[in-house]
Amino acid sequence: MLETIEKKRLVTLGVVYFLIIVIPLAVTAFVIASGMFKLKAIEKKALDVIDQKTKGEIQTRTIYTADEVANFLNACKRDLLIATMIPATNDAYKKYVAETKKPLWNKEGGEIQQTLTLVYKEMSLIDKNGNEKIKIIDGEAVPAEKLVNVSNPANTTYKTEDYFAKTKFLKSGDVYVSPVTGYAVSRAAFEKGERFSGVIRFATPFFSKEGFAGIITLGLDYRHLAKFTDQLVPTQTEKVFESDASTGNYAYMIDNRNFLISHPLDYRIVGLDADGRTVPTVNAQNAAELQRKGEEALDISQLGFMDPNLPAIAKEAAKGKSGITIYKFAGLTKLVAYAPIKFYASNLPPPAGFGWIALGVEIEKYNQALLKVTGDIEKESREWTAVVILVLVVFMIIVFFIMLTLMRGGLLKK
Repeated sequence: MLETIEKKRLVTLGVVYFLIIVIPLAVTAFVIASGMFKLKAIEKKALDVIDQKTKGEIQTRTIYTADEVANFLNACKRDLLIATMIPATNDAYKKYVAETKKPLWNKEGGEIQQTLTLVYKEMSLIDKNGNEKIKIIDGEAVPAEKLVNVSNPANTTYKTEDYFAKTKFLKSGDVYVSPVTGYAVSRAAFEKGERFSGVIRFATPFFSKEGFAGIITLGLDYRHLAKFTDQLVPTQTEKVFESDASTGNYAYMIDNRNFLISHPLDYRIVGLDADGRTVPTVNAQNAAELQRKGEEALDISQLGFMDPNLPAIAKEAAKGKSGITIYKFAGLTKLVAYAPIKFYASNLPPPAGFGWIALGVEIEKYNQALLKVTGDIEKESREWTAVVILVLVVFMIIVFFIMLTLMRGGLLKK
């Protein structure tokens, strides 16, 4: 009889345990399991949010960088117009150039150091016939016997410059801005440490009572322009001495001709040959040959054979538009944001203006960063779930033994 009563009590205990403990905990476990399935959807949404946030940050930084370049070029234009009001003497011109120094990072003797460097490599006063009357190069006045007539492009620094002809018919206050002008650098020279150098000429006419009297020019040191992209890594806030093209994570600059004018690999910049002629740029027909020779100057509008999105970006930027897209280049699939440089001059009208900036991130590495975020979320959720399940199991066992102890102690009598 007692044995039967004991069995009934055990059955009663089992039922109570099941109703009070097992069912609520089972429901709790079900809710947790459901939450895990929902977590997958949340992870995807989180990934999308992170993805959009990162893209937005890169695009915003691209626009900001393009605006920085435009502001810098506008400051150069103002410097030129101010120069029309200073005394036309060697000393006045030397002083004016010397007062426009800005910091540049340089590598000397294997060490990287920042030095104040002349913004303008050249400054000149040229009469109405094209004769140089004053010329400052690297902060020093050129002797009178070495001054030349620049109405003949062959006499100019780079042998084919036509800035005099392009400026002489402008109105007062108008400014002509030349393309980036410098000698091309081959891959072999680049690998030995040579870097692209050159000038951008700002020129404006000046007048006397008789009319056109000549032009004034400032030759911007190209390095002060290139630093805006050369030292920028799209995914980090810190500047670097030179960005690394092999990472696919770098910025570059294109001018209004669709020529590459700033890039971590200087042998891709469009420059001049020894005779002052523009070097051949890569296209479908000559790509293999130029790559073999290490002469890979790029005209973006000619790279449709690599990816049609490359010339498409150039067309959009020429319309003054910014955006973000994906293209393939040199074996890498890149996420690239682009934005126009809103700087305008007599020969650089809107909407295209000076050109555009691009910031690119290699897709595989970009996705790896996003996947790492997702992986971290999954790892934390698995660890959290394991802990919760362990707690539930331990709790169920403890409660079971507590109830069993109570029953055997006589606390569960009818």
